[in-house]
Amino acid sequence: MKVYLTAIVKARPEHRDTVLSVLLNMVEQTRKEEDCQLYDLHNSTDDRNVFFFYEIWESQEALDAHNQQPYIQEFVKIAGELLQEPPVIIKADILFQ
Repeated sequence: MKVYLTAIVKARPEHRDTVLSVLLNMVEQTRKEEDCQLYDLHNSTDDRNVFFFYEIWESQEALDAHNQQPYIQEFVKIAGELLQEPPVIIKADILFQ
């Protein structure tokens, strides 16, 4: 079953450029993953330090494998230092398409 999720990332203002660089690398690498159907990065127009991903994965197993990739693990390592708070992950079901 497909997995749909949104991840919200709030960079500390002084680290915004570094966070953006890391997130863009994550997009580039993640889109190469076979079971990634969508991995889009957005930037809030209300707060330029807030980024969010919209993701679609072929399965929970594919998402689990994604979360073990080196570029995701590297983000996890630096998140505490560069982010205002831990990322918020929201899984959802599609109600209408």
